[in-house]
Amino acid sequence: MFNNQTILITGGTGSFGKKYTQMILEKYQPKKIIIFSRDELKQFEMQQYYNDSCMRYFIGDVRDASRVLEATEGVDFVIHAAAMKQVPAAEYNPMECIKTNIHGAENVIKAAIKNNVKKIIALSTDKAANPINLYGATKLASDKLFVAANNMVGERKTRFSVVRYGNVVGSRGSVVPFFRKLIADGATELPITHADMTRFMITLRQGVEFVLKDFERMQGGEIFIPKISSMYMTELAKAIAPNLPQKIVGIRPGEKLHEIMCPADDSHLTLEFQDHYVICPTIQFAYHSDFSQNKIAEQGRPVAQGFEYNSGNNEHWLSHEDLLKMAEDVDPM
Repeated sequence: MFNNQTILITGGTGSFGKKYTQMILEKYQPKKIIIFSRDELKQFEMQQYYNDSCMRYFIGDVRDASRVLEATEGVDFVIHAAAMKQVPAAEYNPMECIKTNIHGAENVIKAAIKNNVKKIIALSTDKAANPINLYGATKLASDKLFVAANNMVGERKTRFSVVRYGNVVGSRGSVVPFFRKLIADGATELPITHADMTRFMITLRQGVEFVLKDFERMQGGEIFIPKISSMYMTELAKAIAPNLPQKIVGIRPGEKLHEIMCPADDSHLTLEFQDHYVICPTIQFAYHSDFSQNKIAEQGRPVAQGFEYNSGNNEHWLSHEDLLKMAEDVDPM
């Protein structure tokens, strides 16, 4: 699908962008991979790992509509990974979060339509489901923008979809590197916000593989959600540092006890497939309305009324050994 195609990754110097680049280069022969981000140092560092002839590095910000328009010229596929993601930073700098996550999404949509990009997948987060913090609220707004963009394309073939998943093991600012730094600095205990707190957990490789598959599956307008395992934060701490005591420090502002990926309020829109869920659009599109069979002929079925997929009621849980393996399998880059 990606052979001799041009792929743009916004926020491409982040954890996801680097792993996506690695796996595209391993599996396909792309015409170009364009890394679009605003940090020249991170781009320089990434170039030391990925300097194939197909690689292109564009300095730019998704807030800058004209630069996004330039970056998407001649592009076939876009992965929109650029976002302001840190919950406390978003609460303290709300307008900056809105500019990046909402206005940036609008700029990517308009540029993609203008330049006849074939397919766009925007990365979302479990925090966009029933959001209680600004980061989640802006990503919910972004999801709505990308879904509705399918009604803005007119006669063009451009299609937009969204992928939503949970915490990524080892991504910048996530709990595994945070715990590891505390241990390296000689911590005598690990902070836990609540003894019963759960989270969905996915590896970077799993996340990238899911997005790659969703480019094949998508019709446009879906929110794709993988079936992944949950973990207790206390068990993760035990796996990483079995000999360190844990200190309960309290739930932080904007934090949930359990994360949600398929809200009960969307159960009438949710379809279950073998290894994932799809939340269908609330609006009708001119070109199709049946999402129960995707582009690769996988069949989905409606979930029960009131169904909610959250990290606390999940059927699949990571064992102590699973958590340890995931933590050890984090890429050093």
